[in-house]
Amino acid sequence: MITSHESARPWPSSQEGAGRRFPAFRLLPHLGLIVLGTLWVYPFVWMASVAFKNDQELFASPLSIIPAQPTLANFVRAWTLARFDLYFLNTVIMTGGAVVVTLLTVTMAGYVLGRYRFTGRNVVIFLFAVSLFVPPGYIIVPLFGIAYQLGLLNTLLGVILAEAGSPQLAVFMLLAAGYFNRLPNEVAEAARIDGCGFLGTFWRVMLPLGAPIIVTICIMQTIFTWNAFFIPLVFTLTASNLRPLGVGMFAFQGEYTSDWTGMAAGALIGIVPVVAVFLALQRYFIEGVAGAIKG
Repeated sequence: MITSHESARPWPSSQEGAGRRFPAFRLLPHLGLIVLGTLWVYPFVWMASVAFKNDQELFASPLSIIPAQPTLANFVRAWTLARFDLYFLNTVIMTGGAVVVTLLTVTMAGYVLGRYRFTGRNVVIFLFAVSLFVPPGYIIVPLFGIAYQLGLLNTLLGVILAEAGSPQLAVFMLLAAGYFNRLPNEVAEAARIDGCGFLGTFWRVMLPLGAPIIVTICIMQTIFTWNAFFIPLVFTLTASNLRPLGVGMFAFQGEYTSDWTGMAAGALIGIVPVVAVFLALQRYFIEGVAGAIKG
């Protein structure tokens, strides 16, 4: 006999029944993601493996991941003979300078665009948005001309300013404007009541509250500048001692031969620091992007 409690129990849907009968069906999305993740990570793992191989092992077993006889000779050759010690220092200087310049310009401009309404504001935002669709190669000629007129060619300062003013600046500006626009007005009003002016409210109140977007911009600019190739190549054509890591990879490319193991070691030297920075600050990066988009 079926009681009223049992008769009121809802019947399981077809999907629930299929899930109970075939528990492996629920694992298919996870297995698919694992396969895609493996394919995505494999090139980086392979490059890291090649960095510890010698030339004979590379060509004898090119697809193997674990080196049979690991060696650090490739890193020594990249650091000394290929001058990666100098290129690494140049990259650190260029990246640090570009990050500082970008933070100063983006935070101040983003604060004004996000918090204030003035004539022409929408036009400025529209121009920044349109500039996102301009390929970087199209702006190299005016950048080169400006740097030549200012005497900044073949200088680290010229590369820093060019990288800080590259097209990704529009992305940072829009992110900063969206984040500052999300901050409550009561905070700014309380700062004004306490006697803070425009700059005081920005530096003492709004900028500390914008720590997530500041870290986000710092991470993104670090990645862009650290991996930059085109602008540093053009701006240091006749000054090889000022080249960063990306341009310095040419040292492994000869007219008829290429040092593949040395190139892999040099690439690993250039990738590991920026990956470590991103992993250390990824929580702030996600908070900054989420806050800007929500705003």
